[in-house]
Amino acid sequence: MSTIRIDSDTGALQEETIKTFSTTTDHHKQHLDAGALFVLKSKGSWWHSGYHLTTSIVAPSLLSLPYAFASLGWTAGVLSLVIGAIVTFYSYNLISLVLEHHAELGHRHLRFRDMAYDVLGPRWSRYYVGPIQFTACYGTVVGFHLLGGQCLKAIYVLWNSDGTMKLYEFVVIFGVFMLILAQIPSFHSLRYMNLISLVLCLLYSASAAAASIYIGNSSKGPHKNYSLSNNDETRIFGIFNAMAIISTTFGNGIIPEIQATLAPPTKGKMFKGLCICYTVIIVTFLSVSVSGYWAFGNKASALVLSNFIDHDGNPLVPRWFIMMINIFTILQLSAVSAVYLQPTNEVLERAFADPTRSEFSARNVIPRAISRSISVILATTIAAMLPFFGDINAMIGAFGFLPLDFVLPVVLYNLTFKPSKQSPLFWLNSSIAVIFSAVGVIAAVAALRQISLDAKTYKLFANV
Repeated sequence: MSTIRIDSDTGALQEETIKTFSTTTDHHKQHLDAGALFVLKSKGSWWHSGYHLTTSIVAPSLLSLPYAFASLGWTAGVLSLVIGAIVTFYSYNLISLVLEHHAELGHRHLRFRDMAYDVLGPRWSRYYVGPIQFTACYGTVVGFHLLGGQCLKAIYVLWNSDGTMKLYEFVVIFGVFMLILAQIPSFHSLRYMNLISLVLCLLYSASAAAASIYIGNSSKGPHKNYSLSNNDETRIFGIFNAMAIISTTFGNGIIPEIQATLAPPTKGKMFKGLCICYTVIIVTFLSVSVSGYWAFGNKASALVLSNFIDHDGNPLVPRWFIMMINIFTILQLSAVSAVYLQPTNEVLERAFADPTRSEFSARNVIPRAISRSISVILATTIAAMLPFFGDINAMIGAFGFLPLDFVLPVVLYNLTFKPSKQSPLFWLNSSIAVIFSAVGVIAAVAALRQISLDAKTYKLFANV
């Protein structure tokens, strides 16, 4: 195979290699299943990867950060946030380097489980990486359906405080909207929607921070209490539950799938995209967590927007302002949910589509519409049944995002590049894997404990 050369000024493929590359690509596509061929199209630029990365990480789950701080306190809260940012930025770059390495060898991996298959072996891919990635991504979709319903209900209550509609009805309304978005054919097709999503996350984060500061300086605001629980068991489990929430907030779990949307060659493009993403992360995460915890202390709710209304249902900031924040949040939630549906869509497409037929033929469109609709309906039903967003957030982080985003990247890098056991890099990666594996196990226990406690309070389809 001839080497593909890139023009340094235009990034265009040199004329003499286009034919060779096209032939190679066509040959490769013949061996791709329908999921990779139709959903994970490789057409994007590094800007597009920045949009996808930002939407997948900077999501409305960041509105839970003040709640996590309530279990950690100022020092541990800020430290956990900084460590989470540094480790995930480092880990995501490691995954990208592993993917680039295999692509240079002629084996471009389009999915997390494909990379795990090549590096860890078929059993790890089939029974560990594949299931936890699917659970984390689909669990995120469920959590965001619930959050979308909560935001819709908040708008409804502000508009009609005596209304009789229940939370599960709003979850269904959000689910109906997602039924439409779920039909967008490929990950690459989401690029412009994800650019809008980037703007929206900046808008609702700035609005949430402004509202928190306003309430914190207002006489209507709650008494600020930053003390932690006196009960040792509650405090310890609360710390690990908070760590699980923070890991979920930084969670991605679909780096290979995002890198798969990039047009070859991919070298260096993901790093640029991650720089865009983490610039937005620094602005949004810090502003919301610090302002929210400062304003509400240990009374911060699992969703800080809930703190903008007092116990009597009276808004602590202008009604229109709360409605505006909720609208921004709902719109971005729909984009984030569409992104995290992509691994599910890819699995469904692989199972039901025919790669030898046109993507938009009746043979492929009808099964796609049916299977994706069933997927969204199931997520909507689960979200309506389990209305405790903070607990779901922690569980997803403990079981899914901690291993996918903190542990596996360093393991995959060490196994791929085999750094010397005497080198600092090997021991740094090994230490990250061991520490965050232990945190993940304890966080999982803490998350399950919290769910069991809340299960005594909440009922299925509860109106919370």
